[in-house]
Amino acid sequence: MINLNDYLAPGIEAVVQRTVHDADTAVHHGSGALACLLATPAYVDMMIGAAVRAAEKRLPEGFITVGRHMEFTHEAPTGTGMTVTVKAVLREMDGNRLFFDITACDELGAIGSGKHERVVVNREQMLKKAQERMKAIERRLK
Repeated sequence: MINLNDYLAPGIEAVVQRTVHDADTAVHHGSGALACLLATPAYVDMMIGAAVRAAEKRLPEGFITVGRHMEFTHEAPTGTGMTVTVKAVLREMDGNRLFFDITACDELGAIGSGKHERVVVNREQMLKKAQERMKAIERRLK
């Protein structure tokens, strides 16, 4: 495994901004009946995306992060046409585990926050492990 301290440090951050479109609404995501408001799944996608952006652009070739745990609140509605800004800050590192604090706002103020844990892995090793699991499923189905 690589020494992550050579690539990452607490305090690194990334910001993601996105205008809310119809494809981001609760109706489109099947999570509600509101066709004009940001869906929580789209909101969570932005939160995760900010953490990924903060870490992965700094990692060496062949390494990625995968999600392990998330805890988000979605406190205020954001309508289509509004812009959501999400900021992820690396709070702590423990071995290959990364812990992020994430905040989100729109033009009117805070809409939520959360914590997200990601794990740094070797991409090829992760794919190999996934293929082995798929082979196990295939053997069970025979």
